[in-house]
Amino acid sequence: MAAIEVQGIRKKFGKLVALDDVSFSVADGEFFCLLGPSGAGKTTTCKSVAGLVRPDEGTVRLAGHDVGDVEPNHRNLAMCFESYALYPQLNVFDNMASPLRSPRFRLSDDEARERVGRTAEMLGVAQLLHRGVDQLSNGQRQRVALGRVLVRPAEAYLLDEPLAHLDAKLRTAMRAELKSISHGDLTTTTIYVTHDYVEALSLADRIGVLREGRILQVGTPEEIWDRPCNAFVAEAFGKPRIGFVDGGLVDGEHGIRFVSSDGAVEVPVPGVEANAGEAVRIGVRPHDLELHPGAEDVPAGRVRVDGVVYVLEHLGRQTEVTVQVGTALLSVVVPREDVPDLARDDRVGLSLDPCAVHVFARGEDERRISS
Repeated sequence: MAAIEVQGIRKKFGKLVALDDVSFSVADGEFFCLLGPSGAGKTTTCKSVAGLVRPDEGTVRLAGHDVGDVEPNHRNLAMCFESYALYPQLNVFDNMASPLRSPRFRLSDDEARERVGRTAEMLGVAQLLHRGVDQLSNGQRQRVALGRVLVRPAEAYLLDEPLAHLDAKLRTAMRAELKSISHGDLTTTTIYVTHDYVEALSLADRIGVLREGRILQVGTPEEIWDRPCNAFVAEAFGKPRIGFVDGGLVDGEHGIRFVSSDGAVEVPVPGVEANAGEAVRIGVRPHDLELHPGAEDVPAGRVRVDGVVYVLEHLGRQTEVTVQVGTALLSVVVPREDVPDLARDDRVGLSLDPCAVHVFARGEDERRISS
């Protein structure tokens, strides 16, 4: 195993800036997720660590050593590509066994067979070992590509969207399997690329959030969920997504308060690091809201805002209710039995705990300003 340090790497492809001063570190044995939308620079970052892309600036260190001049085949890193990159002329067994027959390992046939069999069983492709690649579905090819990585010893694993082409049921099962082996057999340093916040939250020891080639925040899943550094990071995690309301800060009798631009939302914002008069945006996660179909009082310590039902989405035992509060849309998920008679345009109330409100500055970075 080896720690990975990425320091100030920049990469341009023509006029496109793919990576812009990307820096982070991955501890020895840590499972680190890179999360971001398409085009954020996740794959380019992984390829820079692997040596398949040479950064224009910055350094990559493995186990404390600068590997800028080390060829990819000498870095002893194993990478799983989203595009599979399987050998079309080989069957599943030979694809998975190919790293074990390289000059680096040269394992005996019995050792290779044992390793491939164990890994194939773990990934649910043991019955496919004698099939050709052209006889596999995309999901099966994805698992074979992942198996070819996990079957071999390596200083670190670089997994680029390894579950992207699996159906929802299989993706959930494979996520659980990866979670199990990442805290058991797979104790190797791992960088895992994904656009799925659920994968990042459930698998990672720490997460790095990328946007347009820049690292916005690095932290544990709990840190990023509880204290997103800006509005983009807050919106990247959670479904239904966090609801935003634009407005400004005003002085109140008991401290600074937030008042929305349309006056429909007014709530105290304790611990905000800004002055009255500043334009801000607040964010409230759906799980921090409570629905009140009637006019009853809300529990002590909570603040009520009123609105109308915009849309109802029945999701089995739960119902997602989107409420229009002034010009803003806020979502809340409630048990189905709590909304039996609601319909569009019905008047309802929402209550929230002021301490659960995220406050962000207005502007290009929309940075967090609440503690």
